[in-house]
Amino acid sequence: MSYQETLSKSILTPAQSEVYEALLTHGAEPAGSLAKKTTLKRGLVYKVLDELVGMGLVEKEEETGKVARFTPKHPSLLRELVESRQKALKDAEFSLESVLPSLISSFNLVSGAPGIEIYEGPEGIEKVLNDSLSSKTVIYTYADIEAVRKNIDAINRRYMAKREKLGIEKKLFLFDSAISREYMGKLAPSVTDTKLIPSEKGFPMLESAMEIYDGSVAYVTFSKDKMIGVIIHDPFMYELHKHIFEYMWGKAPGPAELSVHKPKKGSVKTTAGTDEAETADEASAPETVSGPKPFEVEDYDDDEYFVRL
Repeated sequence: MSYQETLSKSILTPAQSEVYEALLTHGAEPAGSLAKKTTLKRGLVYKVLDELVGMGLVEKEEETGKVARFTPKHPSLLRELVESRQKALKDAEFSLESVLPSLISSFNLVSGAPGIEIYEGPEGIEKVLNDSLSSKTVIYTYADIEAVRKNIDAINRRYMAKREKLGIEKKLFLFDSAISREYMGKLAPSVTDTKLIPSEKGFPMLESAMEIYDGSVAYVTFSKDKMIGVIIHDPFMYELHKHIFEYMWGKAPGPAELSVHKPKKGSVKTTAGTDEAETADEASAPETVSGPKPFEVEDYDDDEYFVRL
């Protein structure tokens, strides 16, 4: 039974598979003798034997005055080679992901064509968010934080922890609500500046977010029934949304300027038990928002971040 096809699909080239299997079948052999037991030319067999020696699958035995002999090593070493190759591929994938946005931006500038990436599911949402972790500009964001906390809280926490660790700054618009105000207090002020979009009537559950950064615009929808992320790499769309965001940011009040108004009451009880009319000033006294505190996250190391992606 030949194992060449299986070996060629896992870790070895077809020529390496044939030579290694010939050694396993016939035992230690000089290169010239081994070549006769394969379909390969003598010169190629010498080259392949040197490669197998370098991979640790074959041992070369040399004695003075004698022809060198090649001995196969235990096949379990193939598993170690596969595991090593898998780790190298994961490292290569991570390295590529870190530079891919810059490569796409360079391509778009030269070609003039926007690049569009579409992802689905929770893993896709995380990929879209993580794309901004290589940004060289401040990230501008609109987000429905109530839906974020409800549907993708773990993904968002991992993203925030990595962004804060990398020191990437963000300006964040949230729709005004009690949950948004609570959330603001947990963000690290050194890398996140937040403003609220006020409304007298409140906001519906929008279950989406938008990020503007480094020549790209990203959209994510994260309802429980549908999770889709889209990244558009286009300098013109980026500039359009960047200028709109900056205009709105300049007009919007800061957290300290917003207040929560308590409803008016007809009367209040004094310590003596008598009713006294509450003054208009007391009834409408604003409850100011306290300053933000650093966001507290678990202290994952880098490997844990990448495994979770």
